[in-house]
Amino acid sequence: MHITLPDGKQLDLPQGATALDAAQAIGPRLAQDALAATANGELVDLMTPLPDGARITLITKKNPAEAAPVFRHSLGHVMSQAVGEFYRARGHAAEAIKRGVGPSIENGWYQDFDLPEPLREEDLPEIERLMREIIARGLPFNRREVQKAEALAQFPHDPYKQELIAGLPDDEAITLYAQGDYVDLCRGPHFPSTGRLPGSFKLMSTSGAYWRGNEKNPILQRVYGVAFATQKELEEYLHALEEAKRRDHRKLGKELELFTIDPLVGRGLPLWLPGGTVLREELAAFLKAQQFQRGYQGVITPNIGNLELYKTSGHYQNYSDSNFSPITVDDEEYMLKPMNCPHHMRIYASKPRSYRDLPVRLAEFGTVYRYEQSGELNGLTRVRGFTQDDAHIFCRPDQLKSEFLNVLDLTVLVLKTFGMNDVRFRVGTRDPGSEKYVGETSYWEMAEGQIIAAVEEVGLPYSVEPGDAAFYGPKLDFVVKDVLGREWQLGTIQVDPNLPERFDLTYVGEDGQDHRPIVIHRAPFGSLERFVGILIEHYAGDFPLWLAPRQVMIIPIADRHNEYAEALRAELHAAGLRAEVDDSSNRMQAKVRTAELSKIPVMLIVGDREAEAREVSVRERTPEGHKERKGVAFDDLKAELLERYKSRA
Repeated sequence: MHITLPDGKQLDLPQGATALDAAQAIGPRLAQDALAATANGELVDLMTPLPDGARITLITKKNPAEAAPVFRHSLGHVMSQAVGEFYRARGHAAEAIKRGVGPSIENGWYQDFDLPEPLREEDLPEIERLMREIIARGLPFNRREVQKAEALAQFPHDPYKQELIAGLPDDEAITLYAQGDYVDLCRGPHFPSTGRLPGSFKLMSTSGAYWRGNEKNPILQRVYGVAFATQKELEEYLHALEEAKRRDHRKLGKELELFTIDPLVGRGLPLWLPGGTVLREELAAFLKAQQFQRGYQGVITPNIGNLELYKTSGHYQNYSDSNFSPITVDDEEYMLKPMNCPHHMRIYASKPRSYRDLPVRLAEFGTVYRYEQSGELNGLTRVRGFTQDDAHIFCRPDQLKSEFLNVLDLTVLVLKTFGMNDVRFRVGTRDPGSEKYVGETSYWEMAEGQIIAAVEEVGLPYSVEPGDAAFYGPKLDFVVKDVLGREWQLGTIQVDPNLPERFDLTYVGEDGQDHRPIVIHRAPFGSLERFVGILIEHYAGDFPLWLAPRQVMIIPIADRHNEYAEALRAELHAAGLRAEVDDSSNRMQAKVRTAELSKIPVMLIVGDREAEAREVSVRERTPEGHKERKGVAFDDLKAELLERYKSRA
């Protein structure tokens, strides 16, 4: 058999040769260093026979990214063996421990168990210790192919393995992997031995999981672990997790009194508290000001609509799983609004349009409703009722490119304003093999070509994702990386030649004939709820002055300074700044501490000297720490704060 190496060189090997055989043919040092391989782009271990003609790449510790899925999966087997030893040491028979699936996942692995008694979180360090013992034994991973009857006989006590094996084709060879006395059903791949596995791993948590994801099946105990090639990577990951907990928008939203979710109101339906309402309104005002300068017109549409509206648009048919059930009113069926666009189509159709009227830019902060599974709800980032910063631009074909570039410029401006500069651009196109898309192929080709031409004109790096388009048209998504390195899909721009067709929208052209407009859907924020949730975590609640719900806290040193403090508050309030006075009986340092915990950007401390000179002492939160200034003229400070607020610095 012939094997091709990355440099194009061919090796002649005996039939049934493995990647280890290939490594040994190249040289003993490579055979010693090899950990796994790829064959025709698929990960394989060193024990798996290679297909004739395979193009292979050998993986060593110099390829940590390629090795990671393999060593994570192998560590999952080591953990499973350790759990067995843990329970046997406590008097349980090996047959009492039953196992579901255990794949590698991003950053680690999980394994599902049916155990004689639940594994506790405090037991995880002992499981880790046993894992390190097993690694130190240097047990080889042995791969064996068997037929279905032998595989079933290997696990007579385990109904989960029996079910998995029974579902495999009768003529398919089944692979078992063993290290020491532990044997498991597995496709692999694995490292050559436990002794080659990295020690930089940690067991993180346990949870319940339905067998095969079906709520009618038994609940198994799922144990999660993480692993990296080096201890430094593991520590960085664990630090990032702690930082994510500190920044969790659900925690900060409660502490800073921004929003609440009340079970009596309904899951996934956030209530905006006064502080969060200020934050939300500042975001809306910022975008409305930008839209006004760019010629948008505001509209408002109802929260429900006739079912026929959404059938005409296609949203009822194409998003049936996420729509709320229709309701009957006066012998007509209505539905909670899942999208704003059908309503905007009817606004456009409310009067005749000429080519001179176009483009028509309609914008709305419109609340929509989507049914999300209760297990998927998550604070503000996954809700059932949310407000989109929606706009629809109705334009002529010759205007499409310039309008798309204008929207692109606006969306990039929005992201940069919030320090979201690490962005990748994703063009979602139609999958020709799918039946979910509506409209003529020529429409799609035109729209996809216009999007790609626009992003190339401004020099944006982009990727094309076939099958990621909306059912009515292709789109450009903005995928943003936050300060923790997590990616979020935020703004989107969609080119839609199909809804105008479905709603029979027209304009009268220069030739006096009816023509079909093209629609651009755009939402720079995506949804206010999700955007605010991400912003809370991005800033860790330390909002810049213009966004902060509570901008200035005035702290009198003693009760006799309360009158001066209140006078300053009134002036700031009259100027449009959100200022408060802490006139509590607490000592000054306690007041400062309270303002710090509330993440108020600016604190003004006033005493006798400040009152006499109409001055303040300023203590300000900055990304670098605290900045303090003494003896600052109040009028100068007020002008400075107003400038920062209005400029959204």
